[in-house]
Amino acid sequence: MRPIALILAALISIAAICSVAATTAGQTLDAANTPIITNYEVGNSVYVRSLAVDRRDDSLWVGTSVGVLNIDLASHDMRHTFTREHGLANEYVFAIAVDPDSGVWFGTNAGGMSRYTNGDWRTFFPMHGLADYWVYAFAFQSPDKLWVGTWDGVSLYDKTEDAFTTYREELINIWVYGVDIDDQNRVWFGTEGGVSMFDGTDWHAWTHDDGLGAPNTQDLPSSENTGLGTRSRHDLVVDVGGQESYNPNYVFSTLVDNQGRGIWFGTWGGGATLFDGEGTWRNFTTADGLAGNVVYSLAQAPGGGLWAGTNGGLSYYDGETWTSYRHGLLSPHVYAIAIDENGSVWAGTRGAVANVTFTE
Repeated sequence: MRPIALILAALISIAAICSVAATTAGQTLDAANTPIITNYEVGNSVYVRSLAVDRRDDSLWVGTSVGVLNIDLASHDMRHTFTREHGLANEYVFAIAVDPDSGVWFGTNAGGMSRYTNGDWRTFFPMHGLADYWVYAFAFQSPDKLWVGTWDGVSLYDKTEDAFTTYREELINIWVYGVDIDDQNRVWFGTEGGVSMFDGTDWHAWTHDDGLGAPNTQDLPSSENTGLGTRSRHDLVVDVGGQESYNPNYVFSTLVDNQGRGIWFGTWGGGATLFDGEGTWRNFTTADGLAGNVVYSLAQAPGGGLWAGTNGGLSYYDGETWTSYRHGLLSPHVYAIAIDENGSVWAGTRGAVANVTFTE
């Protein structure tokens, strides 16, 4: 059997697992709510790197290391699976964005980005103007303007013009992992070397020296690893010699707070950072209740509660305190988070998509 056929067979087996097999475990989140974790297993060697809720048809898009899944949120049944044989640029999907108009965008590992619209696929490569083949983040500034974070700068795609504008020298670091837009229309970028912001005219930048990431109070070893990139070989291991490491300028995730508190950044070893956009930084670590100091992913519920996916499990911030839980997840490393309209949380780990629901 050809490799691509093996991948497709694996995805078909996932559909059956999602329909019938799950393990559950509960842990108290606070005095009023008990979370129940249901794991939909995808295979021990499969990583779930990206998630996105599509409210247009009440479905969940799941980006894995072997392809894309589309799950019905009402029934939790599989609707579709996609690989390169269907038109996806590459099976390893790091980023997903639901288009405000129509379609869904997928950022892949070494395959550029693909757009799926009503059964049709279109893929964009550097030959079309995209900054790089490695695509890690998306953010819509308007229905027609899509920011694309890559491992060689950021590209702004204009749908009406079908054209890209790419920025490299303007960034503090060209390897971009997170993008979001605030209510002042400023664009925030989390990179391997700190934070950049574009206000439409000027570029600004901040690093650990300015307040990004908590101090290394545990005396963790510094990491020489800079990620998984295009020009030299790296990996995604955040340990050094089996010990957790520290690289606070490395930003895995970026999120504008929907309560107006500022911009959140998930760092490597420096915990979760909240920046007011002016000059005040606040860092949260395991000492504050965060599950782990490596923060891969961030997501916010409509009511303002913040979820963080870390190397030590999931954490929830209610605006005052953090509550963390680890038991029930197949892996403590939570790479992606999405929240559906019912308020339940979806978390991507190695081996599973975990669904977190609550009981009174």
